[in-house]
Amino acid sequence: MHGPSSTAPPPSRPPNGLTFGVLGSLTATRGGRAVDIPAGRQQVVLAALLLEPGRVVSTDHLVDAIWGENPPATARAQVQICVSRLRKSLAGASSAEVIKTRPPGYLLRAEDGTVDHMILREQVREARAREEQGLRQEAVAALEEALSLWRGPALNGIDSPLLAAKAVRLDEECLNALENRIRIELDLGEHLRLVGELRYLASEYPLRERFRAQLMLALHRSGRQAEALEVYRVGRDHLAEELGLDPGEELRAAEAAILAAGDNPVPVSSPPVQPDPGPAESPATGEPGDWVEEHFSHLPFEVPTPHQLTADTADFVGREDLVSSFERVLVSPDGGHALGVAVVLGRPGVGKSALAVHVGHRVAAEHFPDGQLYCDLRGTRDQPLTASDVLGRFLRALGVPGPTVPEDVDERAELYRTVMAQRRVLIVLDDAATERQFLPLLPGSSSCGVVVTSRLRLTGVPGSHVVELDVLTMDQSLQLLERALGVERVEAERKEAEELVRTVGRLPLAIRIVAARLAARPHWSLASLLDRLADERDRLDELEHGDLTIRASLSLTYDGMSERDRRLLRRLSALDGSSIPGWVAGALLDDHRRSPSDLVETLVDAQMLDVSTLGPGAPHYRFHDVIRVFAREKLSGEASEERTEAVARLCGAWLAMAEEAHRRVYGGDHLLVHGDAPRWLPPGKVVDAELHSPMDWLDAERANLCSVVGLAADTGLDEVCWDLASSLVTLFERRSYLSLWEETIDRAMAASRSAGNRRGIAALMHSRGSLLLNRREHDQAQPLFSAALEEFTDLGDALGRAKCNRALAYVEYRRGRTGSALRLCEKALEDFRDLGDPVGQGHTLLLNGQALLACGWADEAWVPLEEALSCYEACGDGRGRAQILRTMSSALQESGEHDWAEQLLCDAHALVVELQDPIGEGFVLHDLGRINAAAGRRSQARLFLGRALVVREQIQDAEGAADVRRDLSLLEGEDRNGGRGRETAVLPPVPAPVQF
Repeated sequence: MHGPSSTAPPPSRPPNGLTFGVLGSLTATRGGRAVDIPAGRQQVVLAALLLEPGRVVSTDHLVDAIWGENPPATARAQVQICVSRLRKSLAGASSAEVIKTRPPGYLLRAEDGTVDHMILREQVREARAREEQGLRQEAVAALEEALSLWRGPALNGIDSPLLAAKAVRLDEECLNALENRIRIELDLGEHLRLVGELRYLASEYPLRERFRAQLMLALHRSGRQAEALEVYRVGRDHLAEELGLDPGEELRAAEAAILAAGDNPVPVSSPPVQPDPGPAESPATGEPGDWVEEHFSHLPFEVPTPHQLTADTADFVGREDLVSSFERVLVSPDGGHALGVAVVLGRPGVGKSALAVHVGHRVAAEHFPDGQLYCDLRGTRDQPLTASDVLGRFLRALGVPGPTVPEDVDERAELYRTVMAQRRVLIVLDDAATERQFLPLLPGSSSCGVVVTSRLRLTGVPGSHVVELDVLTMDQSLQLLERALGVERVEAERKEAEELVRTVGRLPLAIRIVAARLAARPHWSLASLLDRLADERDRLDELEHGDLTIRASLSLTYDGMSERDRRLLRRLSALDGSSIPGWVAGALLDDHRRSPSDLVETLVDAQMLDVSTLGPGAPHYRFHDVIRVFAREKLSGEASEERTEAVARLCGAWLAMAEEAHRRVYGGDHLLVHGDAPRWLPPGKVVDAELHSPMDWLDAERANLCSVVGLAADTGLDEVCWDLASSLVTLFERRSYLSLWEETIDRAMAASRSAGNRRGIAALMHSRGSLLLNRREHDQAQPLFSAALEEFTDLGDALGRAKCNRALAYVEYRRGRTGSALRLCEKALEDFRDLGDPVGQGHTLLLNGQALLACGWADEAWVPLEEALSCYEACGDGRGRAQILRTMSSALQESGEHDWAEQLLCDAHALVVELQDPIGEGFVLHDLGRINAAAGRRSQARLFLGRALVVREQIQDAEGAADVRRDLSLLEGEDRNGGRGRETAVLPPVPAPVQF
């Protein structure tokens, strides 16, 4: 039978009774004669009742069947009319109604054998019973009788989406019965006769894979192996084109079994397959692979048990949590419904392979009795293995005869998944290069487990458990040493042992090399090897022992990288900072892309760099110590001219960023004396993201900025060296990093003197003088400013000259020489005004006002102070505004306006706290203590003075702290004397802070 019969009569039942058919168009007969049921609503109602014979069908269900989601208001009444007309149509000699009213709807009385789909089900049950008894011919007969009722698509011509879904289920029952009939006939050896029918069915139902698999079996048993495989290929292509899917497990299993049989097909004259002693299960309820297992079981294909795991590491230490988590993933993935895949990522030498093999041995014997497959995919070598290569290996290891292994990689993968189905095998894939390389090697069965290792960041494995392996902890590192050297030897030099593993970055491979060298030389102390490792230039040479070598391990990854990535890795190592911002990659490669961090991500994927921080700006990255040494070794081999150009761009980029941060702090390019070094400014998007808070950026990057000053000095780039060092005064002075300030000046000054760079020397002399003023060492600062003034004057540098005159004016002011200070202020102010530098003008006017106040001319002081305030407000210099407010407060106190003076100090305090200006905060808190003491509020005065003392001690301002202690002592003395009122607690004035 080729599907539904177009000529089969409706079910034959007693002539005086009604019979109904739904397996095709809707029919009703009485005594062999058709009963006319008008098309439309009456047929829909009758069909709905026939699908549930003997059961109540609600009126609401009938309404839904007729009208769907948009019934009319009179729907229930119209259903009643339909039922009434149906009753008339179906009424016969008997007075009994066929359709009964039963709340909440209607019931159709149907005796046994009156509705065709009920008959079909009864015949299918009968066939199953006969097959279980071994009566297969009788089973075929029962199924043929059942299928004779199938006249076409169920409920053909009935217009009801609700009933259409039920009709599909009826057709499915018929197709299942047809599949079962063919299955039994194949068992009876009827393959030759069935080929034609199965070709029709495979063509008529191209997405129904069971018919295609049965056709493949019939052809194979007929000695037509090539045709059988062609049937599979046609079906596979159709599924791919129509649905974008691969064939199911059953079809793949059939193909695999035929391929595995090679040139040994079942002879044409082979006897029918004998029935199993136990009951046969309907394939409709069995597993997809069961049918293939049963019907292709005669093929000569034996699966051996492979044991390919390499030896476990005897000194494996640590990683207990990871091992346990991997065991859970491999043994019980997703509750047993998905393949367990564990992916181990990490840099070279971190112990990925050791962990994978260790986990494999832990779980193999108990949980994977069908064997272990292992392959080094050689992902970091010149010629990584392809998926096709590995599939060929694995298939042969699983017993597939070599000549029958398909050439096509997709076919190999399908055969591999088939062979692995229902087997419990562990697969370890070491050193993968890409997901594409190993995804075809994943079995389809959840009974298997897979461990993959890679130096690259692989994230394209859905549902996998991915772990990035880090270095060992200190305790684990020492434990690894103890395994090789013994506990006593390590404990005897415990401090040296800790420093040794710290020097090699706690990298397992490096620790094993160190341990092996010491074990081979028991007369060596740990300290002696530590001394050998101290020089970076020799460290990689020392990290070699026999076949163990860090350099070779890292070289595998390095050699597999693109030339651009290798060049970037080398050049990034020039920076000493522990955290490298991603935007520097653009400068090192002279690449102006909008997101320069993208250039670094490939190095992260290759596990040659780690991500250290993420924030509003570009991500930051860090080197492992050993990888940095390796990269610097490679950098030393780069052409000197190219290396110097790259470093110059790098330094120019840091200088450009530092200058831009200064501009955003001061509201413009004010106060900075510039050199001629070329700048390299990153894209505007990067600059804005990095410098959204310029002082915070300078603070966060101070280690890198100072490192670049040193790098420029070492590379002979004196111009950028002094320029950057001068630009960093913005950070050093505001955040009171005085020691760092001094170290940076020393490095830059040495480079400038060596190159004879006069402007650089002058700028750095001014910077050193400013540092001395912040340390209250005014006498030592004065000659530096004078020498710098002479150089700037000789060079015709008006800005440098103005800054030196203003600095000298401050020295004179602090010495009490206010007349000299005011004259120098006039000179500085003239230059600053000519230059259009509002910050310089503000600083000078502020000092002018302070000098006038010192002379007792409060009213006169107010004029320059107000002008200075306007300058600071115009450029947004909050710190300058805070100093103006503090100085104005002093003027108001001189005039007796204490409340207004205190309010200005509170405003100034809010500003310095917001700006994170510890120097300014120390001064303002000191002032607040004095003004509260003057007002007789001693407890509040002590509170402010105590906080001022804490701040000044934190910034190591010894002289300022001494001033605060003096005032606290005076306040204590007043308390002991019982003083009252403002007059008894007037403290000496606090000197003005330095502003550069």
